[in-house]
Amino acid sequence: MRYNKIRKMDISNGPGVRVSIFMQGCNFHCKECFNPETHDFEGGKEFTEETIQRVLELGENENIKGLSILGGEPMHPKNIEGTTKLAKAFKEKFPDKTIWSWTGFLFDRDLREKEVLKYLDVLVDGQFVEELKNPKLKYCGSSNQRVIDVPKSLKENKIILFQ
Repeated sequence: MRYNKIRKMDISNGPGVRVSIFMQGCNFHCKECFNPETHDFEGGKEFTEETIQRVLELGENENIKGLSILGGEPMHPKNIEGTTKLAKAFKEKFPDKTIWSWTGFLFDRDLREKEVLKYLDVLVDGQFVEELKNPKLKYCGSSNQRVIDVPKSLKENKIILFQ
């Protein structure tokens, strides 16, 4: 597994100041993707225990409100194990900070039984669709994407959108 970059103070991917990690590799190749440099599974840098430790260290900053996991595709079968490991470590160390993730996969069709959901607070699901692009949307780029409150959705056993 590989990652593309880590932003230690990101204000554009979720609420507040966040640590963001962009996983490397994506098969969706959405038209007008905002991160085409993350598509190649062989690009970027190796994702290791040191990568997780670096993210945890960055999370110690009291100004950091949470972690954002993007891509590429963090939920791709080649990436989901590392994504889960990172999310679990972050949530265990910082239970009061939120974890957001973005994926082209669908919560209810593709991810419902995945362990990673136990650690996520918000999941933005669905592939970006250029024809449905809407710059007025908060936290997503096209109107087909959903901003999901993961704990509430798991509890209610249905999609509950983040408010």
